[in-house]
Amino acid sequence: MRILHIDHIGVASKDMAEALKFFVEKLGMEATGFETIEDQKVRVAFLPLGEGEIEILESTSPDGPVAKFIEARGEGVQHIALRVDDLDSALEELKAKGVRLIDEKPRIGAGGARIAFIHPKETHGVLLELCERK
Repeated sequence: MRILHIDHIGVASKDMAEALKFFVEKLGMEATGFETIEDQKVRVAFLPLGEGEIEILESTSPDGPVAKFIEARGEGVQHIALRVDDLDSALEELKAKGVRLIDEKPRIGAGGARIAFIHPKETHGVLLELCERK
């Protein structure tokens, strides 16, 4: 497995518009796009930063993963995504090493990326996403 760089940091927010005010008005960042991912019950705003980006996440449903995260831990960093060169081989390598995965097969995430999550019990409480973009 080859990790290329941090792809993005996902920030869970109860109110995307309020969160964006800080990043855009105070930090001078630019929101370059928005996307709703129905099957993950989340709206995403993209804020590019160097080779990666910050993604502001807002749940579209009270039972969505982001809403559950906020309920348990409050707003803030929800996950860190690492870009890999080959997601399929990365998942096979991690499975062979006995790493507990949330996703054993890639799925499509925001921006059309292929993604898979590693269980936070494996990573000392950090939800790690592996991300492949072609």
